[in-house]
Amino acid sequence: MYLARKIDQELKIWRESSQRKPLLLRGARQVGKSSAVKNLATEFEFFVEINFDENPFFKKVFENGLNPTEICEQLSVATNTPIVAGKTLLFFDEIQACIPAISSLRYFYEKMPDLHVIAAGSLLEFTLAEIPSFGVGRVRSMYVYPFSFEEFLLANKEKNLLDALKKATPEKGFSDIFHEKLKRYFKKFLVIGGMPEAVNTYIETGNMLDVQRVLDDLTQSIEADFAKYKNRVSTQRIREVFNAVVQQTGNKFSYSYPNSTLNNVQIKEALELLQMAGLIYPITHSASNGIPLGAEINPKQRKFLIFDMGIFQRILGLNIANLLIEDDFDVINKGYIAELFVGLEILKSSSCYEKNDLFYWQRESRNSQAEVDYVIQKNEKIIPLEVKAGKKGSMQSLFLFLKEKNIDFGIRLSLENFSQIEKVKIYPLYATMNIFEPI
Repeated sequence: MYLARKIDQELKIWRESSQRKPLLLRGARQVGKSSAVKNLATEFEFFVEINFDENPFFKKVFENGLNPTEICEQLSVATNTPIVAGKTLLFFDEIQACIPAISSLRYFYEKMPDLHVIAAGSLLEFTLAEIPSFGVGRVRSMYVYPFSFEEFLLANKEKNLLDALKKATPEKGFSDIFHEKLKRYFKKFLVIGGMPEAVNTYIETGNMLDVQRVLDDLTQSIEADFAKYKNRVSTQRIREVFNAVVQQTGNKFSYSYPNSTLNNVQIKEALELLQMAGLIYPITHSASNGIPLGAEINPKQRKFLIFDMGIFQRILGLNIANLLIEDDFDVINKGYIAELFVGLEILKSSSCYEKNDLFYWQRESRNSQAEVDYVIQKNEKIIPLEVKAGKKGSMQSLFLFLKEKNIDFGIRLSLENFSQIEKVKIYPLYATMNIFEPI
């Protein structure tokens, strides 16, 4: 069963565009890239899928030359399917296994611009790093993430509830009945996460134990892929750093983590590989004195987020009963899962055509230590976000940031309903996406 994704609409826009370029889907393994393409294929008369992992034979087609017309002629014969501009969707899956095929994408744009061509692959970033100028200006990238909370609601057939949520603001208020219902879905989403297989399993069975088994399988699959990252970096080294990121979520990453067997250079290399694989995202300290936020960063001060909450809670071994039942979410404070949720929602709410960055702010002095969990840019405004897993907590750091940077308002994300206190707008955690609605 295919569950609708926001990317579906973007793919339809791409399909109908007169300025279309070959499309490269990028993102971590098993986040739904291939499924989205196959769903789009139902709108075409013909669909040709070339999987270079399953059928290495097709590599020879590209090794013999990069003329798109000749490539299509050979692929059409080999698959017994017509490749006709406007009628056929040509899909290159696991394209990282065939570098000449990646190089050919630019020629499809130049010589067969009317043909719909999409490529995707797992661990694609490693290959692209070796050919950084493969198709500048001739190939369009689209970044794919696990399910967002919005998509999770749609998967549960809660479109009306989602429509009501999108209209809610701190100024308008929100129905307590809707608020409680959304909190229940939010708790489930923290446990399930956004991996398509996990979400599908929950929708089809409603069984959380089945979901947990799927998450365990996915975790093992991800760790098995570590061996593919680079031959000179051991699987054990990658696994050690990956687990260190999970354990330090919500805190500035320390290279001196418990039981470390690696030096700083080895840890840094492993972190870079995990980022390239799309398994972790950095949150970088920004002075936040102006835009763009990336202009005043300190790359030595970074936090890291794992790419999915469901896998995060399975690795940490969080008590899912507490996640589902408790309203104070003490267990979330221990795992920093609220901060993880917000960071991932920020990325998923951003443009799918850009690789977006996350920022935080911290002030360290003897007399005044303060930290704001996230700082975002919305239009020409800088907005600080403070995350609270429960319903209570001071906002000293947030008020200090507003005063020091002369910012109009800040946002607090918590389990509370929509409201406003002085210069702070309060959003429920589940409504993180609302922050990006037009001001």
